[in-house]
Amino acid sequence: MKKTILFSAMFLGSLISAQKQAPVLGGDRDVHGCIGSAGYTYSQLKNSCIQTFNQKIKLKEVNSDKSYTSMTAIIFTKDMKKAEVFIPDGAAKSIILNKEGKEKIWKSGSHIKDSYVLTPYKKSYKIKKNDEVIYQ
Repeated sequence: MKKTILFSAMFLGSLISAQKQAPVLGGDRDVHGCIGSAGYTYSQLKNSCIQTFNQKIKLKEVNSDKSYTSMTAIIFTKDMKKAEVFIPDGAAKSIILNKEGKEKIWKSGSHIKDSYVLTPYKKSYKIKKNDEVIYQ
């Protein structure tokens, strides 16, 4: 009888322990409250959580040596002076590019270790990193 009670207590204890360790769905919010497992990432320009795969402007990776092709999304401010590109670079999830003069060219600031340039290409855009096209 004592063995049965002891075994039952151990079994229930292991169930409770396993339940506490199970991840909570949607429990992976980042510092901005965006749920990564639902495809949300923080947009600096929109100041809210967005799903990059639902954005109007999406570009595919060029010349990837990986077994898959990734994509990026671009968001512009209403005045088109800033563009946010969702390319992870270090700790950042996106990079803000600023429009140069009257031409349709957006460039990264000097605080970014690599040089990013966004330009129109055919009926879309292309992104260069250090003078090499990485997305179009």
